[in-house]
Amino acid sequence: MITSNEPHVAALYRYPVKGLSPEQLDIVDLSPGATIQGDRVYAIERHPGKFDPHTPRHLPKVNFLMLMRDERLAALETRFIDTSDTLTLRHNGTVVAEGQLSTAEGRAEIETFLSRYMGSEISNAPRIVSAKGHSFSDVPDKCVHIVNHASIRTLESELGREIDPIRFRPNIVVDGIAPWRELDLLEKTITIAGVKLQAFARTQRCAATNVDPSTGQRDMSIPELLQQTVGHRDFGIYARVLTPATIRPGDHVELPES
Repeated sequence: MITSNEPHVAALYRYPVKGLSPEQLDIVDLSPGATIQGDRVYAIERHPGKFDPHTPRHLPKVNFLMLMRDERLAALETRFIDTSDTLTLRHNGTVVAEGQLSTAEGRAEIETFLSRYMGSEISNAPRIVSAKGHSFSDVPDKCVHIVNHASIRTLESELGREIDPIRFRPNIVVDGIAPWRELDLLEKTITIAGVKLQAFARTQRCAATNVDPSTGQRDMSIPELLQQTVGHRDFGIYARVLTPATIRPGDHVELPES
């Protein structure tokens, strides 16, 4: 049995629509060269027409609605049902829009609401986009994003307040390893319940982490705090899945020797 001070998976998340709220998961099936199933399957174009679903390619996040600039998105609570591709949006506990994203009519329901909700903050009518097999990650690679809860706690001690891990948009939150140990794992292999992952890049943090994920208020200065605390703005790592397996919260995390 894994104890709290041993390296383990603390939580799992996916983000069905880029920029909108996460879903916490109890189990995840990982496959080589893939993301978590259902992660960032959809995105909301800020300037419609740049993303071509027939020839999908990675585009910088500035092309889409996102928390770095569009913090009001954080106040929306979302629920996505895979079997029907239905997205439900709530604001202050009330359903404000619902639509089946695999249909033009369903997408229009969500787009119309977002256009009203964002108001003058966007100059064009937003468009929900997707393409089979495409993930709207911030990086071109299909991968997972790993965050270390111990590193979060060091920032909490500096700041004197709690920091929700969701500010860092993780797929996998690990705990029981030393603070900042994750940043030394580039090009090394991490093993979780039989899944082998290779870390390949640090995540450079932007102003999106300053947004409270439940209220949409900019109430922290995370990149600046990182710079002052550790001398850089990196927090979290991207990793490619090398072998297939199923992982759950509580699973043991095996790190390579230093």
